[in-house]
Amino acid sequence: MIKSVSNRPITELLNSDGDTIYEVPRYQREYTWSRDEWENLFNDIQENDEGYFLGSMICINRGSILSTPQPLELVDGQQRAATLSLLLAAIYSILNEHKESLSFEEQLELLNLKRKLVLKKDADQTRVVLQVQNNNLRDYKAVLSEAGVLKSYDVPPYAGNRKIFKAYRYFQDRINHLSDRPEDNIKSIMDLREKINNSTMVLIEVESHSDAYTLFESLNNRGVPLTAVDLIKNKLLSRLEILDPKHIDVHFESWNLLIKYLGDDYTIQERFFRQYYNAFKNKIKNEIETLSGIPVATRSNLMRIYETLIERDTKDFLDKILEAGRCYSLILNNIEDERHPSLSKPLVDLERIQGAPSYLLLLYLLMERNRLNLDDRHLSQIIQFLVKFFVRRNLTDIPPTRDLTRLFMHIVEGINDQTGENVVKKITRELIAESSDEETFRKRLEGPVYSENSDAIRFILCAIAEKEMNRERWTDLWATDKKQYYWTIEHIFPQGQKIPQSWVDMIASGDHETAADIRAHHVDRLGNLTITGFNSTLSNKSFIEKRDRTDKKGSYVGYKNGLYLNKDLAECTEWTVDSIEKRTELLVKEALDLFKLEVKV
Repeated sequence: MIKSVSNRPITELLNSDGDTIYEVPRYQREYTWSRDEWENLFNDIQENDEGYFLGSMICINRGSILSTPQPLELVDGQQRAATLSLLLAAIYSILNEHKESLSFEEQLELLNLKRKLVLKKDADQTRVVLQVQNNNLRDYKAVLSEAGVLKSYDVPPYAGNRKIFKAYRYFQDRINHLSDRPEDNIKSIMDLREKINNSTMVLIEVESHSDAYTLFESLNNRGVPLTAVDLIKNKLLSRLEILDPKHIDVHFESWNLLIKYLGDDYTIQERFFRQYYNAFKNKIKNEIETLSGIPVATRSNLMRIYETLIERDTKDFLDKILEAGRCYSLILNNIEDERHPSLSKPLVDLERIQGAPSYLLLLYLLMERNRLNLDDRHLSQIIQFLVKFFVRRNLTDIPPTRDLTRLFMHIVEGINDQTGENVVKKITRELIAESSDEETFRKRLEGPVYSENSDAIRFILCAIAEKEMNRERWTDLWATDKKQYYWTIEHIFPQGQKIPQSWVDMIASGDHETAADIRAHHVDRLGNLTITGFNSTLSNKSFIEKRDRTDKKGSYVGYKNGLYLNKDLAECTEWTVDSIEKRTELLVKEALDLFKLEVKV
């Protein structure tokens, strides 16, 4: 039975004067959110208007009016709740460092912020109580202690390598760079805090686990609510039904063709509509003055933009957006276009390295290619350069995600009067100017790269392995089986917390404590990573078993599998810290050579 449903701002859910606590049950999975989710949450709050909707929480309310504190068992939404708490803790830590320079009102806000994380009546009671798996609760309390929210609390061993601390550090870094001017940063932080306070979540309270389960089933079986793309379609077709009723069926088919170009993934559909406006903003604002006040399309203003576009230019709008959708489909590799065979592989690589922010630029280039005098050779050079740019960006976070849309909008504006080779040179120079330098890229490659961005590392390892392949000896390292990669990243020294005795003996001379320390500091480094098939069959096996593993047919599937990436491993007889460091040095050099940014004259 549902007790209540309410859409509440965060400041009310974490009422500084209240005594509600949100307890994540022991049986819930551990904290799993990583950089992509942290980034999306931060960007959504920062980029959208106040009152932005963050999602829902389902809680079991077992308390009574007399219960103190008031416990709610958080059975859905715990990842978001934990992450919001870590974001607030990061804000508190930075403001607390500058406490002496805060005004009286700002110091009151700082105190209120603390009470959103711990109870006013019991400063040792955290507002959100995380699950105990993988040291989540201990790590969370250590974060709050470091932030100055809780009293001294011992940091668990290797906490810095786990996701609770990594999320906290990520948010601290983003907050410290909210403003380019240090003197303006306090105001920027206060503005962010206010946006978080006013963001909303739907709190659904039920009486039992069976009620929660029934609610899950009900929500999952009732479809999804109307999206911004649905509303754009409804607005467009309703206008066309008035203006051109005889051809409404034709217009409806055109819209269906657009969706076919984009695919069924709503995230991609919405991104297309945002990127279309951002790519052609200057041209659009010259035609529609009322849109000049919207510098960039976001989720919260998307409907307002397209309502205006449709009202102003209904008949031509569908033709324009359909042509843009066809070009976007080429970028997504959703359609086979025999006219552009040389673009397919670079575009696949760009998608694999998470280069979607640059689709804004590519959409503009494809739609304006005749005016800009661009052929497929030019486009291929640009896309390949973007791949290198995103390899470096996704490891170094330079430039930060929040700047990518504006960067590509700036590049679009800068190439508007260029043609041919000059377009290529202009784009590459702009990207080099915004990218990390060689030393920063090198240092990131030398560190615990797997934990920083496993997808980017998979791309780098595959690129190194593919370097020595040819058509006769080609292995598809991106092949999938039931939506899982057949070839996957393998940690040579196992990454699990329970280290097999054979590995303790080899890498630490039988000392478990030393082996644990080596695992904490070396397991995610580039030199300890490779690519194999049958990863699950290797897992915690000894080094020699991993090296010599064969399948049922007798073919090598371990480190003797013939990949260039594993050439050195196939000849090793042991694996040590020195082995990891030497192989890291070699692979770092390979990556620096493969992804070097330079302007080709």
